[in-house]
Amino acid sequence: MKPTLVVLAAGMGSRYGGLKQIDKLGPSGQAILQYSCYDAARAGFGKVVFVIRRDIEKDFKDVIISKVKKSINCEYCFQEKNDLPEGFTLPETREKPWGTAHAVLAARKNVMEPFAVINADDFYGKEAYQTIADYFKTMPKNITNQYCMVSYPVKNTLSEYGTVSRGICNTDSEGNLTTVVERTKIIRENGKIVFIEGDEKTEIAENTPVSMNFWGFTPSFFKHLEDAFKEFLKENIDKPKAEFLIPWVVDKLIKNKTAQTKVLTSDAQWFGVTYKEDCPAVVQKFQDLTDKGEYPADF
Repeated sequence: MKPTLVVLAAGMGSRYGGLKQIDKLGPSGQAILQYSCYDAARAGFGKVVFVIRRDIEKDFKDVIISKVKKSINCEYCFQEKNDLPEGFTLPETREKPWGTAHAVLAARKNVMEPFAVINADDFYGKEAYQTIADYFKTMPKNITNQYCMVSYPVKNTLSEYGTVSRGICNTDSEGNLTTVVERTKIIRENGKIVFIEGDEKTEIAENTPVSMNFWGFTPSFFKHLEDAFKEFLKENIDKPKAEFLIPWVVDKLIKNKTAQTKVLTSDAQWFGVTYKEDCPAVVQKFQDLTDKGEYPADF
């Protein structure tokens, strides 16, 4: 059974200031997620499921799916604010989606096989897709709560133009994730990497592994998401900006010994677009990769 790639493309792009999911950055106008789908297809993934918003459906179909479907099967679903468990009502104050874990939950009717999850606006590198595809191949079929993630050193994931959000990871002697804590304001200041929390700044070592939301799950994860979402809503439904995030769910599953998450590493080159100012560098990197023959100029 070939794994599925779930692409989270419903984000509001608040820091970026636009629909970065479909921005044309490759030499022939490719969006970042087109490269992700190309890499997934050649690593052996069988299908892509895009999680989008209803208001970008037409543009997304015209600009992205029309091209991606040439190399891999495509489906899409909607992340909607009112997709809540029974017994919960959407507050009038809620303006944005509920976060990355809620976005994955939106794909529950589209995915019946092992699947990877990525952000639409991150370039993870072809080696990362092969790494996670190889992991799925070696995973025994009867194991349901053994997950994985591809990590990157924090020093390679920063933006020159502002703070970024990253999941700070710790592992045990066997390479299993022990904790993952989302830090929403990480930046390099005066030659040091720090995360900011309130008025405090805490230094982070350059090679600290971080989650870039490149996860590998089995379908059992959807039930865990449903249960965790109910727990989250009981405490946060009236908080307009509270987000239900994948690292928060994974961390809970690890702590209560429900699941294990293997931390995979690869030599893949990561880069992404958090702010508009990141675009020129990304355009140049795609041109460089094309010049080296890593990707065709048009696909």
